[in-house]
Amino acid sequence: MTTDIKFIREGKPLSWRQRLSLVFALSFPAMLAQLSSIAMQYIDASMVGRLGADDSAAIGLVSTSLWLFWGICSAMTSGYSVQLAHKVGANDPSGARDIFRQGIIASLIFSITIALLGVAISWRLPYWLGGEEEICGKASLYFVVFVAALPLLTMNYLAGGMLRCAGNMKIPSILSGLMCVLDCLFNFLLIFPSRIYEIEGLEFFIPGAGLGVLGAALGTVGAEAVCASFMLWFAWRKQPEIKLTGNPGPWRLTGTVTKNAVGISVPMTVEHAVICGAQIAITMIVAPLGVVAIAANAFAVTAESLCYMPGYGIGDAATALTGQCHGAGRHRLTRKFGFMAVGIGMAVMTGMGVLLYIFADEIMRLITPVTSISTLGAEVLRIEAWAEPMFAASIVAYGAFVGVGHTKLPAFMNLGSIWAVRVPLAWWMASTMGLKGVWIAMCVELIFRGTIFLARLIFSKWWR
Repeated sequence: MTTDIKFIREGKPLSWRQRLSLVFALSFPAMLAQLSSIAMQYIDASMVGRLGADDSAAIGLVSTSLWLFWGICSAMTSGYSVQLAHKVGANDPSGARDIFRQGIIASLIFSITIALLGVAISWRLPYWLGGEEEICGKASLYFVVFVAALPLLTMNYLAGGMLRCAGNMKIPSILSGLMCVLDCLFNFLLIFPSRIYEIEGLEFFIPGAGLGVLGAALGTVGAEAVCASFMLWFAWRKQPEIKLTGNPGPWRLTGTVTKNAVGISVPMTVEHAVICGAQIAITMIVAPLGVVAIAANAFAVTAESLCYMPGYGIGDAATALTGQCHGAGRHRLTRKFGFMAVGIGMAVMTGMGVLLYIFADEIMRLITPVTSISTLGAEVLRIEAWAEPMFAASIVAYGAFVGVGHTKLPAFMNLGSIWAVRVPLAWWMASTMGLKGVWIAMCVELIFRGTIFLARLIFSKWWR
């Protein structure tokens, strides 16, 4: 993998087989990282699901708002990691390290500001979302723990993005796996109270804090913090193209890098904010349908993430490859990698969609033992399975566009699709079809979104 990706920077030709090998070599670790992230969501959902419908609904109520805060910080770091990919592709390690230093400073300033804003609204947010009184207190507690930890999480996003754009998918995937293991361990100890298990007549005492929803938040944040520390350490000290140890340089923000970061990040940030705003609007549409619908919706979203996980992994690989090709001035190769990555993403997610349709009941029962929730969740998952191929097209094509620094039009395409199609259609269909109507609207919108992204990939000169 390392040799092949250096071929891009060195101007060497790459055959179809070499390009395919490189896409898979970068995608596989990225997919493992995504799988670990999804597994964490399954762990949280499954463990909290054992506490009952109210606790599950409390987390489901604020989950989309948390995605808003996380995504804004993640999009901000992309403004620096994409520039780093261009510098690495242009064989400019000094410039790449300068961007890394500026990314650290800017990310800390930005994430601390966003965290303070989140803490300020945390106690009223569940009420604004239409939550019932009995779940709002727990929802606020879950939200405030996560949002207060945003600076740590943002360092994880930044360091991981820098490593991936430098061509190192292995370390982020390994650390994501570690994070999954730690999340499971921490949640097991923090969510449930101390208890005694009996096996073959032998009793075993298992310690536990019994913190419930709060324990779920603390466990996940703790796992993220440990892995963020390792991720930043490796990028800082070990990654050859960007390591800062032994390579002194100025720790100040410069106008050119900041301007470029703003140009890349702002459309992505606005897009994510608007899309999450739409998801929050969907949550408000679902909330009046009752606790079962709220919990089923939240758990089904978590379950579906297993299906689109490969798409985001391949999208990360597409960003790294098109970014380095663009930095090296190899426009035709940029286009070839974009087309290849999208084709692979669609094929893989089509297979995942088939599996989601077949095993929807088993997946939902794995997450929650509440029959009413699992049954409704399985029904909406089978609706969503039909959209997976076109969802893949939008995810991977977006990653390819981001790699070359084109974020404005793709951002507009995403937010226009979700607000013009999904939200009004969900509002109209929820009144007569309940949660199924909301998910039919989602399916229709994702097919439409994939269509317009494919059209841009095929008919525009996005690679220049």
